[in-house]
Amino acid sequence: MTGIDRELLAERAASVGRHLDRVAAHLPADPDGLGPLSAATDTVVLHLWQAVQVTIDLAVSSCVRLGLGSPPTYGDAVRTLAAAGVVDGELADRLARAAGFRNLVVHANADLDLRRVHAIASDGPADLRAFLAALRDRAAG
Repeated sequence: MTGIDRELLAERAASVGRHLDRVAAHLPADPDGLGPLSAATDTVVLHLWQAVQVTIDLAVSSCVRLGLGSPPTYGDAVRTLAAAGVVDGELADRLARAAGFRNLVVHANADLDLRRVHAIASDGPADLRAFLAALRDRAAG
């Protein structure tokens, strides 16, 4: 068990921050502002997906580095960290749903509900930042 790499975490957290800044800059105030095949929608979806991807990659690597095993799914990664006391259980549940959003975007299993994307882009960044803060606190402790 080697623990969480502080330098890697700082670099990845900065990357997530940049992606979330792009989401915030392009997210219309009204959900109806996200429309199919629009530049705003493309930017919000792309950068939100990237922020989620980096975050769940950190969850998986943290499980391995903390000696918690290699989780079979992204959702399992955050739930494993919650079981180990690294993150709050409710936060882990929300992050597991974020992993589901990531899967939907990547695998294009269905058309995206743009009202839901707007809600995720409005509320989800706080969860990603809370997760990064929990890892930072763990790495510092």
